[in-house]
Amino acid sequence: MVNGPVRVRFCPSPTGNPHVGLVRTALFNWAFARHHGGTFVFRIEDTDAARDSEESYEQLLDSLRWLGFTWDEGPEIGGPHAPYRQSQRMDIYADVAKKLQDGGHAYSCYCTTEELDRRRDAARAAGKPSGYDGHCRDLTAEQKAAYETEGRASIVRFRMPDETITFTDLVRGEISVTPENVPDFGIVRANGAPLYTLVNPVDDALMEITHVLRGEDLLSSTPRQIALYRALIELGVAKGVPEFGHLPYVMGEGNKKLSKRDPESSLNLYRERGFLPEGLLNYLSLLGWSFSKDQDIFSIEEMVAKFDIPDVNANPARFDLKKAEAINADHIRQLDPKDFADACAPWLTAPHANWAPEDFDAEAWARIAPHAQTRVTVLSDITANVDFLFRKEPVEDQASWDKAMKGEPAALLTTARANLETADWSDPEALKQAVLTAGEAHGLKLGKAQAPVRVAVTGRTVGLPLFESLEILGKERSLARIDATLAKLNA
Repeated sequence: MVNGPVRVRFCPSPTGNPHVGLVRTALFNWAFARHHGGTFVFRIEDTDAARDSEESYEQLLDSLRWLGFTWDEGPEIGGPHAPYRQSQRMDIYADVAKKLQDGGHAYSCYCTTEELDRRRDAARAAGKPSGYDGHCRDLTAEQKAAYETEGRASIVRFRMPDETITFTDLVRGEISVTPENVPDFGIVRANGAPLYTLVNPVDDALMEITHVLRGEDLLSSTPRQIALYRALIELGVAKGVPEFGHLPYVMGEGNKKLSKRDPESSLNLYRERGFLPEGLLNYLSLLGWSFSKDQDIFSIEEMVAKFDIPDVNANPARFDLKKAEAINADHIRQLDPKDFADACAPWLTAPHANWAPEDFDAEAWARIAPHAQTRVTVLSDITANVDFLFRKEPVEDQASWDKAMKGEPAALLTTARANLETADWSDPEALKQAVLTAGEAHGLKLGKAQAPVRVAVTGRTVGLPLFESLEILGKERSLARIDATLAKLNA
């Protein structure tokens, strides 16, 4: 499959926030290039002035950096085929469009929208293909002049060859498309603006892209692009036709294709929740590919060493948030403890922290962090897990209170407090024994006995290991919170 230097491209449009489907495409291209020692080209397709924005462009660059993708050619670093923003390459497209027309591969089409719609409706009624019917394919000079005298605007259409287009998709195998299913298509608007159908393959040709790895939704455009590449080769613009590999759909809820409008598709959502780049990429790599039958957790370096496009599965892949979180949690466990503590920093300050900045205790955080590392799924979980250490009072969570304070909680807490008063607060096991003994005195197992203590001290029914938390919070503050809870229960 790979007979020479690999050159792939990732070419998003700067519209809206990056989404996970886009990231999966970038990942597979990047990993393929790195696996084969090739070149990863980052190109911006920003010819749609109405939808593109500089803010989205900056977000794209920031997202790639956060994910750890480095590009060999592209914005900010340049390369032999610069510029890498399509909005800066308009003269190139105009020149190629003219060469296509001069060489007989493209022509001016003067059909109005109403005429096109009328002929399509008639074709459908007759049971025929409803694509463009070639009306302007062979206009004489006199006919063109007559249309222009009428003041008609014209677009430029590419002249599809009257032959079956066959290619071998690297993911799906051999695909053939007959000519009646691929009509002539527009490549330049009436206002002279080039269309995606022209600029994308022209850039791939000029940038000498060897493999086009992209989403399955673009499969239908491939026969048109192959025909255009062949014309570009004839004109001396392209050196060859790249190989194509169409990646499977990513499906969301209800077994529908995950849309960039779906909340769970937004890359920003995962960054804000505190997914690690390596955790998210590990999961996204499994959407259409597998490392091995019995291993789902691996590093990006391990993926690069093993990844190849023929191993991608053509079947749609379902996005499973729970599995993504579980894989991210495994990557959190693998972090060096100091790296974990450093990674949590954004969630220990405003606007995430629900405590006053001056109440943050760096020493207490350093002591609790190893316990938190084994419990959190995403980094943002850390805020609710450790806020009991830095707040003057624990959070008030009525649902946790109602769940824990059943039966005779005041009696249990009174006994537990007495036992804790005389316990060794330097030993979490001694604190556990104090609560266990209190529970036994009231006919309760440890799980039931510790629930009121946990809510009294931390405000929540779930969290970090209770007895290590009590040790770090300290005897004075812990007992004061139990006293406050008893006063509330006895009020």
